[in-house]
This record gives sequence, structure tokens and C-alpha cells, in this order.
Amino acid sequence: MFSKVHAVAKQVAHIIIGKDEQIRQALVCLLAGGHLLIEDVPGVGKTTLAHALAISLGLQFNRLQFTSDLLPADVVGVSIFDREKNQFIFHPGPIFTQVLLADEINRATPKTQSALLEAMEEHQVTAEGKTRELPEPFFVIATQNPAHQVGTFALPESQLDRFLMCLSLGYPDAAAERALLLGEDRRSLLKSMQPVMQAHQLLEAQQALRQIHTSPSLVDYVQALAHTTRQAELFAEGMSPRAAIALLQAARAWAALEGRDHVIPEDVQAVLIPVIAHRLRPLKSLSGKISPSSELLRQLMLKVAV
Repeated sequence: MFSKVHAVAKQVAHIIIGKDEQIRQALVCLLAGGHLLIEDVPGVGKTTLAHALAISLGLQFNRLQFTSDLLPADVVGVSIFDREKNQFIFHPGPIFTQVLLADEINRATPKTQSALLEAMEEHQVTAEGKTRELPEPFFVIATQNPAHQVGTFALPESQLDRFLMCLSLGYPDAAAERALLLGEDRRSLLKSMQPVMQAHQLLEAQQALRQIHTSPSLVDYVQALAHTTRQAELFAEGMSPRAAIALLQAARAWAALEGRDHVIPEDVQAVLIPVIAHRLRPLKSLSGKISPSSELLRQLMLKVAV
């Protein structure tokens, strides 16, 4: 079953060259049933990665460009009066899909960003007093530009906490960049891609994660990591219970792709930074410097006994 996921990774790697680790992490996120946030500068392949994943997984795909004038109704949909039927008819928005690419999500206002919260948490939307279910599986793959760029609104903590993982692609190395320069256009390659999996196979793989064993001592390790983030004077707030659950679920997915039926501490460590770093706000040190959350988490891993 999980061999199909490896086949998806191989196909996507032909489009996103030299980013095998990030592709694997993205698939772990979707396999664990979570939403994915990709943060980086424009032009490094964030949107292309999301599109390639959706095609390879055989999922229905909608792209929504977030802008400062986007309204919540543009996301969830709106009712329009039909003269022939003499009643209001609801027209679903782009969120009614299996994969929603929220492109440059931090260019929209907080009001519009909040339109995604219910969908991401409960896989449903409430519009005009009526609750409507979303398709299964349902994923939000969002991209955002660095906060220092013009025209961006920082995502609130409640929004960030809905994303199971946050990745950064970064610039390609010299060999990968040369392959991009001399190779075929990425958009043309996307058009020629075929699904490797189907939606029902992805759902079955997600269900199979429940069979991945987590020992009591492994749960103790996850709890110790969470407790340390709450006690150490490194972060404004520590890991929430939701974050700890997300960490354990992502570790199960990583173990499954490694071909194991049980989780080991190395699985937790492999996904710790992409699952947790975006949820924590680092504090200033005594010298007045603010270290990135990812660096602080690496230090924390060395302190917590396995």
C-alpha cells in the first residue's frame, strides 16, 4: 500500500528537482491527514509542488490566489437569487474540493484567512447558517511569502496551529538549478503527469496508519519533548496537546514510509522541526538575540533523553 506513496514521491521528484527530503515530508503530512504550509520566497516551486502532489495523488484540485481584496464568500461560496426558481441558490466556492491550494495565503486579510479555520479543523463550512460537508480526503496546501515582504499579513497562531507541517524549499543546489535551466518547462511537465494513486487508496493508507504501533516509552518521549518546550525559557508558549498529537501522527507516517510497523524515536526527531517549529514563538535571549524556532528545537532534542 505504501509503495504507491513512494511512487508518488518518485514522480514528483521529476518535477521538483533536488528536493527529495521536502517531497517526502509533504507526503508524510498528507498521509497523516494534515494540512501543509510551504513558506519561502517567490519562484522556488511552492505552487508547482502543490500541483504535482494533487495530480499524482489523483485528487480534485482547486487553486485560489489570495489577495488583499479577497472576501470570505470568495472562498466558501455565496447564495445568488434565481429568478426562474424564485429562490436563493448556493454556489459553492473553490474550497469544495479535495486539495485547495491557498496561494500566497498571507496576502489576504485576517478576516479572509479565518474562513479556512472551520474547514481545516472539521472538514466542513458553515455558510449563511447552513453547514455543508467537504469532500474526503480534504487538504489545504498553502503557500506564503516571507513576512518582511510588502503586502503580507502575519498568520495568527490559531491559523498556524491548523497546519500539521510547515516546509521551506529553499534555493536549488547548482546541479538541480542547471537541470532546471536546461530541462523542459515545469508547467509543460505538469500537463503530462498522470495519477499514481486514487483518492480511495490514499484514504486506505491513512487508515492503515492506525496499525503502526507506538509503545508507551515512545509516548513518554513525545510527552517529554512537549513538557520541555513548556518549561524551557525559550518560547512564549509551549507545544499544545494538538501539536503533540500531530507530532505522533506524523511520526507514524514517517515510520510507515520507512517500512516499519512501529515508531522509533528517530521517526519523531525526523518530523519534529517541520511539525512544531511554526507553532512556537521564540523569546529573546539574554543577549537580545532571537534564535529561529528550528535551531532552538535542535538544541532541545539534545537535552531530552530518549
